[in-house]
Amino acid sequence: MSWHRIDARTGALVLAIQAQPGAKRTEVAGLHGNALKIRLASPALDGRANDCLIRFIAERLGVKRNQVRVVQGVASRRKVVSVAAPANVENLYCG
Repeated sequence: MSWHRIDARTGALVLAIQAQPGAKRTEVAGLHGNALKIRLASPALDGRANDCLIRFIAERLGVKRNQVRVVQGVASRRKVVSVAAPANVENLYCG
C-alpha cells in the first residue's frame, strides 16, 4: 500500500501522514512504513500542529488551504489527509 492514492469517487488526493509535532522546522522526513513522515514546527496543542500540516501541504502542492483537510486522526500522529484538485503529488515528496 502506498502513502498516497486518488479517491475514485471524489478525485481527491488521499495522503497517509505520520506527523511529528514539535520539530525545529516543518519538512518532509521520508517514509514511515506506508505513510509520509512530516516533521511539524508546531506543538500538538489546540490544533496548531494540524494547522501547520494543512498549511505545509497546501503550499507544497500549490492549492488553497481550504482544499486540504484532515479526515482521520485529528488527535493522532497517524493522519489521513484529503487534498481536493491537487496538481502534482511529487511536489510534496521528492525523495
